[in-house]
Amino acid sequence: MKLWEKNFEVNKEIERFTVGRDRELDLLLAPYDLLGSMAHITMLEHIGLLDKDELPVLLDELRKLYAMCQEGQFVIEEDVEDVHSQVELMLTRRLGDMGKKIHSGRSRNDQVLVDLKLFTRHQLMRIAGEIKSLFDELIAKSNEYKEVLMPGYTHLQVAMPSSFGLWFGAYAESLVDDMTMLHAAWQITNRNPLGSAAGYGSSFPLDRSMTTRLLGFETMCYNVVYAQMGRGKTERNVAFAIASVAGTLSKLAFDACLFNSQNFAFVQLPKECTTGSSIMPHKKNPDVFELIRAKCNKLQALPQQITLIMNNLPVGYFRDLQIIKEVFLPAFDELADCIEMTAYIINRMEVNRNILDNPIYDPIFSVEEVNRLAAAGVPFRDAYKQVGLAIEEGTFVANKEIHHTHEGSIGNLENDKIEALMDKRLSSFHFEQVEEAISNLLKS
Repeated sequence: MKLWEKNFEVNKEIERFTVGRDRELDLLLAPYDLLGSMAHITMLEHIGLLDKDELPVLLDELRKLYAMCQEGQFVIEEDVEDVHSQVELMLTRRLGDMGKKIHSGRSRNDQVLVDLKLFTRHQLMRIAGEIKSLFDELIAKSNEYKEVLMPGYTHLQVAMPSSFGLWFGAYAESLVDDMTMLHAAWQITNRNPLGSAAGYGSSFPLDRSMTTRLLGFETMCYNVVYAQMGRGKTERNVAFAIASVAGTLSKLAFDACLFNSQNFAFVQLPKECTTGSSIMPHKKNPDVFELIRAKCNKLQALPQQITLIMNNLPVGYFRDLQIIKEVFLPAFDELADCIEMTAYIINRMEVNRNILDNPIYDPIFSVEEVNRLAAAGVPFRDAYKQVGLAIEEGTFVANKEIHHTHEGSIGNLENDKIEALMDKRLSSFHFEQVEEAISNLLKS
């Protein structure tokens, strides 16, 4: 079934090529297509395009189809083009001509736009929750190991004293900035395109404010042409937020792999989270973090992939945009999986408390000695030279007593401030408004 079908049949190879992976990917959009239809027909009844006795019947059937989606029983049949066609077909089978009325005042263009917005909004809520879980694990580890020193590096050379409190906390604060990016993506996503039809509006007196309210959107995409132009742009901006989170995870994964190696031995991963070798019986490989690194590096390419698909398109809808779904929709599961795995292992990671007993790390205390001399009145440049010569001559003796007290330093992590910042970012999403709107829509 095709909503546009007339009195001719499309070549089967052309159909195969143009449909592509739409049936498979549209299953992810199915529950959101049904939510959009519920809001749309409620509005149609409000403006007189549906009879009052038709609305409850249609809503009841749509809610049944929604329940099928939640139970994994909704399918798009082999000869049906997309989710929109499948829903209309099922309604028509069950309700006859009444099922054909739900498309008044809209196009598949604004249908898929609202489906993508609702899907993306739901996924952003999910990702935000996963980020907060990982953030909590990192903060907990930072507080637990705040007194345990480790070497800090520049140019992969031992540089200055650091701590596990700083290392874990740094990634926690990085997630706060990632959450800021996610919030920007949320604001762009949380706007209603429904009612823009094919990108030029409708002669029906649609009440777009009503569907905006019913679907829990913060506002609508007001200009109907811009609503269509938002296809691709929304996904690209969300992809930048995904890439930001992925960048944090990738860097953390690299550190974890490095610090877990025998040459460093800063941390130990739980045995059950490592894999072995077919030939070397001693191996405990950090495959999970290696895969997280690779998957997250791939996710960081997502904005460029979407940009290259949509970059040279003029105003209006083009089939090119269909391909964005293939790289965009699966990205959320991949990112969520990476965040979840990272949180799981961070929770079980063990830290070496005696790293700095090894004299190879003594030079990291050279700056501390320079600062002590400078605080005692020796000009900084003279103190620097004095300590440098002692290191060259092999007479430098490390004083491992350190006193860092300023904000964000070893002795003053400011984790409570970082937690407050994360809570502030999370509260600005107002997820509860969306959840209430969707809950009301699903009430029979």
